[in-house]
Amino acid sequence: MQNDHRASASSGRIDLENDEAATQHWRCGNDIAHALQRAGFRGAFHMFADPLCMGPVPDLPAPAFVELRSAFVSDAFGLPIDEARRRMRAEYGALARLPAAKHAVLWCDADAYDQLFLIAVLAGLETPPETLELIEVDRMPGVERFIGIGQLAPDLLASLWPRRRPLGADALALARAAWKAYRAPSPQTWADIAHAETPPLPLLAPALRRQLQELPALRDGLSLSERLVLQIVGEFDRPAFGQVFADSHGRREPLPFLGDMMFHALVRPLIDAPEPLLREFDVELDWPERPLELTALGRRVLAGEAYWLDHARSGRWIGGVHVEPGRPHWALDERLRPAWRQ
Repeated sequence: MQNDHRASASSGRIDLENDEAATQHWRCGNDIAHALQRAGFRGAFHMFADPLCMGPVPDLPAPAFVELRSAFVSDAFGLPIDEARRRMRAEYGALARLPAAKHAVLWCDADAYDQLFLIAVLAGLETPPETLELIEVDRMPGVERFIGIGQLAPDLLASLWPRRRPLGADALALARAAWKAYRAPSPQTWADIAHAETPPLPLLAPALRRQLQELPALRDGLSLSERLVLQIVGEFDRPAFGQVFADSHGRREPLPFLGDMMFHALVRPLIDAPEPLLREFDVELDWPERPLELTALGRRVLAGEAYWLDHARSGRWIGGVHVEPGRPHWALDERLRPAWRQ
């Protein structure tokens, strides 16, 4: 059965008071929509799935931003551009109507995917809904490796309902500041917020710190995600792509935020570069089944003997920060502070 692996609870019926048909439940994906219905929730479910933890997130006017994100999603995930544009316009259009909601509840995990969704939603609210509440979770009793609320069975999701809390002006102000910092071409203000306490949104600072580690490190030019991939591949004899994802996501990643297709998109530049770090075999197989191994350059970069961005050919974005190989760029030092690398 699909839900056999999910955490469950044996408690009695959960009181879902104040959840009505007019309630809007917002989530950065569709992983809990069916479970909420099975738990007895009556409100409408809204998905906002733009993966703001990947690709360009610069400070642009709304139409240009939606077009840019549509192009990124189309390219990264192999979606026809018209379909990507349709989905993006629908999601951002629904978000623009959020202030008119009578009651809105945001469901969030502790990772960068969810916390960036949270600040993007809050920062876009010139006027908040009549009632605006947040449910966010970073752990669950009895769940050893808690990754997110998508793991939870309907009764455990319902048990979170009494833990929702109102979001006030302090949370909205923090979200606006953090969203502006994340979209800036320099990560310095973003890093300042990430290394501070953020009481109105207590899970935000750790997520921003983890997202900072997607900047290239001064030592090797790798993001943390990239380094974990190379480490895993180096420890096994040609592990399958899917095995590498499972090991990273399920065991080594400190704050998992990548889905399988996002992981695949992140790793492809390490394979497809003219001087790659990884070699892929049996390409006739579906990508999760393809074996991977380190190239000679991959071993040197992993050992800190070469700098990846001296060999890479494609640039990338982390929030509003654009990193271009062969040119001066922002990187991250050992203290997880931004440094300008000439």
